[in-house]
Order: sequence, then C-alpha cells, then structure tokens
Amino acid sequence: MTRAVYPELVHGRRDGFEQGSWSVEVGSVFRGGASCNLTERSLKVPDGSDDVSRVVRAHELVHIRVSPFMSAHAPTDPETFERAVECAEEYRVNFLLSMLGFDTGLLCDGTERLGGQRIAQMGQWGEAACFFLAVLGTGAESNYLRGIRSSQPSWPAGLRAIKKRVLAIVAGLDAVQIGDTTLNDDGLPRGFHSVTIPIARLLSRSMSAAAPEGPDALRVFRRSLEPGGRRAPSAVFAPLVFDDSMTYVTRRRHRAHRRARPAECGTVMRYPSRLLIDPMQRAFARKTPATGGVIVIDQSGSMDVTVEELDGLLGNAPDALIVGYSHRPGDTGETPNVWLLAVDGRVASQARTGNIGNGVDGPVLRWAARTANPCEPIIWVTDGQVTDSHDHPCHSLSVQCAQMVQRHRIRLVHSLSEAELALRGRRVTGGSFGRVGRELQIIRRG
Repeated sequence: MTRAVYPELVHGRRDGFEQGSWSVEVGSVFRGGASCNLTERSLKVPDGSDDVSRVVRAHELVHIRVSPFMSAHAPTDPETFERAVECAEEYRVNFLLSMLGFDTGLLCDGTERLGGQRIAQMGQWGEAACFFLAVLGTGAESNYLRGIRSSQPSWPAGLRAIKKRVLAIVAGLDAVQIGDTTLNDDGLPRGFHSVTIPIARLLSRSMSAAAPEGPDALRVFRRSLEPGGRRAPSAVFAPLVFDDSMTYVTRRRHRAHRRARPAECGTVMRYPSRLLIDPMQRAFARKTPATGGVIVIDQSGSMDVTVEELDGLLGNAPDALIVGYSHRPGDTGETPNVWLLAVDGRVASQARTGNIGNGVDGPVLRWAARTANPCEPIIWVTDGQVTDSHDHPCHSLSVQCAQMVQRHRIRLVHSLSEAELALRGRRVTGGSFGRVGRELQIIRRG
C-alpha cells in the first residue's frame, strides 16, 4: 500500500516516549474508522487526498504527539471513569487541532444525529454526556444535540452546562500549554494533567448524576459543576460494599427471652378469634424463646453504637443479626458502606462509625429481607429519611423503601432502646418517620 502518513516523523515529546517503527493500516473517515495505539505503535488512518481525510490523519498525529502512552499516566482515583478520560482526551486533541488551524468542523460523518437519538432512547445519560465531549468543537455538535432532543428534550440544557464549564477550563491556555508533554512532579504530562484530567473529573461527576429534569434540577446540576460544588442528585442507591475488616469476639450467652405464640393446645385460650379465622385453630398461647431477628441501623448521623449497647440488644435475642450502614456521598465502591455488628452470637470488638450519608437504605433492607429466617422480626433503626448515592433526598427511593417496609413487615424504630423493646415483642409507637413514614401512610390508605 502507499503510505499516506509517516508517524515516525512525529517528534518533540518530553515524557520518555521512544519513537520507532510503526505499522500503518488504511482506515476510513467515518467515526471509529481511524485509531492510534501508542503502546503498540499501530496507526489506522484514511489515505484519501480530500480535506476530510487530511483532518482525520492530523487528528491521529496529534494523538501521537501529545496523548499519554503509559497506563501510569491515567488518573487512579476511582471517581474518575476511564470512559470520561477517553472522551476528555478526544476533546483536548480536537481543541488543539483547531488551534493549529485545521477545520475540525469536517470531523462529522453524518451519523451523530442518529447516534444521539439512540442514546437518548435508551436513557443513557452518562454516555450522552461522554459522547457530547467527543463531538464538542466539531461539526457534529449541533446534529448530535438534535438527536438527543428528539427523545429527551430536557437533556441538551444539561449538556450545554457541561460545555460551559469545559470551555472555562481551557480558557486562556495556549497550544503550548495544552499540548505540553513535560512531566510534572507527579509524573504526569502537564498538558494532560491541566486539561484532560479536570475535564474527565467534571464529566465523571456528570455521568454519575441523574439527568437534570426541569428548571430546579438544572440549577442544582449547574451548581454541582462549579469548583467545590456539591454533587448533583443521582436518584439511585449505591451498591452494597461490606466491610470485611471487622473483628468479633464471642459473647456470653444469656437465657433467651420467651414470648407467646399461637398454638393448637395449651392451658390459656389467648386468641379465641383464631377458632374462626385460623384453619389450624391455634387459639392457645405457647411460650417460645425469641432468639433471633435482624436489626438494621442507620448510622449516617451521629449514632455511634457501642459494644455495651450491642450486648444489651443481644441479651433479648442472642442469635440476632445486627447490621449498620452509611455511605460516603459519591463513593464508587472503594469505601465499605455496610458492616455486621453482631453475627452468629459474636459481637464486633470495636465500635464502627458511619460515612456521613445514607445512600444504601434500599439495598440493605432488601439484603435484610433475604437474610432473615421465616417469622424473624426485621427492625429498622432510622429517622425515615432516605437519600441517594450522593446523599440527596429522593422521592422515588423513599417510595421503594416504604413498599419494602410494608411488604416485609419491617418495624420502624427511632433508637436502639426502642429496638430492644421491639425485640421483646412490645409495640413501639410515637413520632414520625420522615418521608418513608409519609409514603407508608399513603400506601396503607390506598
């Protein structure tokens, strides 16, 4: 084949990249038809003589000149997504290409509108934000937004808010600063560190947020993009991450509390109405030991659970499973957000504090419902305020939790002392349980 491009001639990097022999393959001007792999020195570009082919080749050559070639140059924090870094780097290369005088408006193959429409139809807000960065500054931006708007009319406003912040990041920088490959004190190329990484972090925060719907949500989303802004609502729970570092000690087992249960025979007819409504006519009372149950404790506030309090709870239910939970807002799975405080007759050797937010109310309740044995009580120590993975209140998540409470007959209490009374079978009333309590009232009335 006739080589239309010579990557070996690209020099000037200061990050330790060593030039050598490249393998060049003929590609196309369509999206995905050209690529560059610096690690393996492989290049795929169109070989046409038209203006579009020329710009596409220049785009890949700029990658060879400025893009990182080592995995160590990628950010290691778990809150910056690999897809976000990829799209942020595409934007940096396109922006630099335009500063060098190339017409980046030619980087449009006509598929962007259909692509945006499909992404919007599938409700993939995160991918919509990512792909928007990949086409930003090219001739594809407007068509892409038209495709998004056809199925998700409110999304373009959020995407434009992202664009505004991205332009603020690169404002005032010249081509030398944006394309600088000199390594900084952290061993990262300076241009990549000053442009791509902050844009990728901004994009990652946008991807993990819910798509802003309506003026109020859009204002909150815009504020979240400002430096130091609080994360926008995600409208989803975080996944459970159990703390495997907990250590336990075996506690001395006390005599289990005995409670009355319906029985077919006995000395006292305590439930005469069951003669009519119970097929087995269990109208008598029989004392049985209450040894188990599942206690779920919301530790998102200032509630610290001491070893002594756990021992008191286990005095009434020595086989009870006690679990605490609290999620760090915005965490993507690195920090444990649920821990077993007592299990199999053993109690945690040290108290465990929370992580500020709720974030996993729904998942931990589902786990408790699956884990509890039949007829064992499930008790939830909570104020009834449910939040998403970014610690924002969310109506739909509150409804989910209320439905689980109703379905699994979960008992709500405000404190550990009330949980102890509930374990004894006593009815605990009084006080409200926030949003979950209000949704429960609606469910029970309906």
